[in-house]
Amino acid sequence: MSQSDPKTLVSTDWLADNLKSPDLRLIDASWYLPHMNRDPKAEYAAAHIAGARYVDIDDVCDARSALPHMLPPVEKFLSRMRALGIGDGHQVVVYDGMGIFSAPRVWWMFKYFGQDNVAVLDGGLPKWIREGRDVTAEPPVIRDRHMVPNERPDLVRDVTQVAASAKLGDHVIIDARPADRFKGEAPEPRAGLRSGHIPNSRNVPFTAVLEDNGTMKNPGELRLIFERAGVDLTKPAITTCGSGATAAILGLALERIGVKYALYDGSWAEWGMYGDLRVATGEA
Repeated sequence: MSQSDPKTLVSTDWLADNLKSPDLRLIDASWYLPHMNRDPKAEYAAAHIAGARYVDIDDVCDARSALPHMLPPVEKFLSRMRALGIGDGHQVVVYDGMGIFSAPRVWWMFKYFGQDNVAVLDGGLPKWIREGRDVTAEPPVIRDRHMVPNERPDLVRDVTQVAASAKLGDHVIIDARPADRFKGEAPEPRAGLRSGHIPNSRNVPFTAVLEDNGTMKNPGELRLIFERAGVDLTKPAITTCGSGATAAILGLALERIGVKYALYDGSWAEWGMYGDLRVATGEA
């Protein structure tokens, strides 16, 4: 297991040791794709790690956008976090019900808004439960906490910036979707989207950076996985996926190995929708 780092990834042992710290704030960020037939809010209500607050990425988002769970305006993020009692001086740990799936998206949002002391729970709720650790249905006690934002625009890219990077090659674009969708051999789950990938991008399915038990592979293995996929780790990266969720898993992996990255928030939900944007198919 990789060493715990309160700014990226912490183990279940680390969380158990720090669970009663007054400055710890725990977030259940479980979110699932429709075909998974799971209700994250109901699951949270039935069983969560003590003290955890629930954050829905489809709620803490930009409601003005037609694209799914886009980065929210700063005022909305601050108000939602204050209502959950999360603010300056807290150590935040985010987990989800898959192991590592949607939690990195919320981790990335905190990073974007200038909160550096935030980590993902390695292996998430499934690993916590497998180890026989306690869960509860009791809601947490909430007290308001102020948060001062410090937005980091370097952590996000829009479609114009991604299109420019695809042409110029100044960034390496890494796609977290499964290989068959990247190649254009499988249809997209969202209706109306073309199949294929952003030209000059590389494919590292998010599952490739995870162990079978839902934990993240160690930094040495991560570096090899990216290199074998043709990723030039000397360049800054742009991560992308279907809707900007699993792209954050690659962002977390890149941060673990010290590679600068930004997340393409619109991802394929945006790129695949516009006919004037070039689409490549087949291998990278």
